Amino acid sequence: MSEAIVITPVKDSLHTTKRTIDAIMNADGDFSYYVFNDFSQPETKDYLDLSAKQKGFTVVHLEDITDTPSPNYKIVLQKSQQLALDAKVPLIIIESDVVIEKDTIQSLIKIMNDEQKAGLVGAITVDENGDYNFPYNFEKHKSDNILNTSHSLSFCCTLLTIPFLNEFSFKELAEDKDWFDVFISRQSKKIGYNNYLAKGVRVLHLPHSSRPWKNLKYKNPVFYYLKKIFLKRDRI
Repeated sequence: MSEAIVITPVKDSLHTTKRTIDAIMNADGDFSYYVFNDFSQPETKDYLDLSAKQKGFTVVHLEDITDTPSPNYKIVLQKSQQLALDAKVPLIIIESDVVIEKDTIQSLIKIMNDEQKAGLVGAITVDENGDYNFPYNFEKHKSDNILNTSHSLSFCCTLLTIPFLNEFSFKELAEDKDWFDVFISRQSKKIGYNNYLAKGVRVLHLPHSSRPWKNLKYKNPVFYYLKKIFLKRDRI
């Protein structure tokens, strides 16, 4: 019986997607793995279909479910929540620009079981040099501590527990937003759960590989916010 539902939303970025999937399929643990393809180009779609057959995961093409243009993170979260609730196991989101370690999934599950009233448990992200990077570069001191944090957890590599999933329905997520990690993190705290950032569970993060325009936030923030406002992109 699976210990978790693991999901990866994919929007192209085939080079990082391959690394993400390979790392997950080589990870320790008994889990069910689903890849949600959000209107990627044919090359990515073909790879996912072939890889799913070869490696034994399930691929869901959102074009078979909706005609709403990407990003469709709300649909992914709703479908994933139902999978986890049906299986009565936690949901682990690992995004397509993240490369986990062999023990990452088991480590997150252990923390969930060990800590008090966990809502979310997030692995900290690092760059190729092992330094903390976006979105956790506010953490300046390396350690293996598990922090009960008031900061929002990103969904780069994050576990959502069954008690929290039972208590808060993703059907309530706003229609006019694109991303929901900040809102869901706050909702977890609001209804009485603890959110844990595991500084000893490190995963490689290659930020914004599937949506490279978002790197403008660091290179040209004025242009980024103009695109965000007038094109209604990256709505949090």
